[in-house]
Amino acid sequence: MKHILCPACTAVNRVDESRLGQAVCGKCAKPLAGAQVLHLDGPLLDALLAKDGLPLLVDFWAPWCGPCRMMAPAFEEAARRLAPGVRLGKLDTEAHPALGARFGVQSIPTLILFREGRELGRLAGARPAGDIVSWTQGSLK
Repeated sequence: MKHILCPACTAVNRVDESRLGQAVCGKCAKPLAGAQVLHLDGPLLDALLAKDGLPLLVDFWAPWCGPCRMMAPAFEEAARRLAPGVRLGKLDTEAHPALGARFGVQSIPTLILFREGRELGRLAGARPAGDIVSWTQGSLK
């Protein structure tokens, strides 16, 4: 059993890992883990890092960044390939500059992989979906 945070209402749910792809929140009935990329802000990011049992891959990006926009479809494809065992989220450093600074992001796009609130690794620069998936899986071993 894993404790899974609902990204919609932030309720913590206990979920059998074998049913993760079909699990819905006991409070709001929204899906708990899926292939959708989450749009993160400070409170949601902090809640996921503190309470969620799934690894979280965060894309630190900005709307004015050409490589960030070019990588967006690859990041969405990586989300489909890594679901439901890994969450993927995007954090707009233009809208949330303090969060970029808090995590020491000096260039964008930067991917940071977290598990149990701890950083496992980071990767700078735009990448294709296959590279994102293989780097994430390798970092989780």
